[in-house]
Amino acid sequence: MAEFTLPEGAVEEKFLAATGPGGQNVNKVATACQLRVDVFALGLAPDVYTRLKTLAGSKFTATGTLLITARKHRTQEANRADARERATALIVAAHQRPVFRVKTKPSKTAKAKRVDAKKERGLVKAGRGRVVVE
Repeated sequence: MAEFTLPEGAVEEKFLAATGPGGQNVNKVATACQLRVDVFALGLAPDVYTRLKTLAGSKFTATGTLLITARKHRTQEANRADARERATALIVAAHQRPVFRVKTKPSKTAKAKRVDAKKERGLVKAGRGRVVVE
């Protein structure tokens, strides 16, 4: 699932006074964007929902809301775009199934070869002791 757009009905935006760069602008204008995404309105599959919950961590509330706060930029528009981009990236990442490793066992031949090699190596090392002169 490469393309994903957030449905407008599932998104709620709120603008807050931001911290950081901006000079007097920070004190006057609410530029930070707090984005709330109602995860249940997205209609995700149970396994995708579980992965999203794990990936989001503390950004996921008990009521099933994904909460993203963007305050990196100096304008509302840039912070809004950043918040939406981050939320979309999280949801897209949750749609990707993890690739499980298939456990394999070495064959009997491979085990025998390994034991033979170890024995041969042991013989080589055994011949490396002190030379006893009689």
